[in-house]
Amino acid sequence: MDFISLTGIAVGLAMDAFAVSVTNGAVTKKVNLAFALRMSVCFGVFQAFMPFIGWLIGTAGAGFISSIDHWIALILLAIIGGQMLRESFAHHKEPQQAGTREALSWKMLFAMAVATSIDALATGIILPGAVGADSVPLMLLSVGIIGLITLVLCTAGVFIGKKFGSLLSSKAELAGGIVLIAIGVKIFVEHMFFGG
Repeated sequence: MDFISLTGIAVGLAMDAFAVSVTNGAVTKKVNLAFALRMSVCFGVFQAFMPFIGWLIGTAGAGFISSIDHWIALILLAIIGGQMLRESFAHHKEPQQAGTREALSWKMLFAMAVATSIDALATGIILPGAVGADSVPLMLLSVGIIGLITLVLCTAGVFIGKKFGSLLSSKAELAGGIVLIAIGVKIFVEHMFFGG
């Protein structure tokens, strides 16, 4: 197995989840290890689960997956980001501190995890050829490594976001909404125009 390529793929797949973790760390009122692990475990599980499902679907489903994944990511992240923007403007007249939002509901966390990991579904189709994971045990090890790297990066991202949010003060939620929408647009543009 090619661990260097696998690590590169894992880090690449985790970047959107990392950015969302930073955003949530910046805008959430109570950030602690339990909150960070709740988010990072959810993101890690989805980043591992999606490539495995993609591998199970196989190349027959590659065209279908790549035809819709960017739309799903764009819609989910635009809805979540739009909600954050609306909340930031609703509180605009009141003096705010960073970290004004309550912890994410499971429903919202699930939507973010799906949106940031859906491109990993198609990655699962090419993963065996890319890293030599040509058996079930090697594929399970590969997706486990992807999930673990995502978990570590997202846990760090939450605390980076908390620090970043303190610097931004009242603009954290506004910036967070913009970041989520930008990630959705990035995924959409990459898939539509650059064959991501």
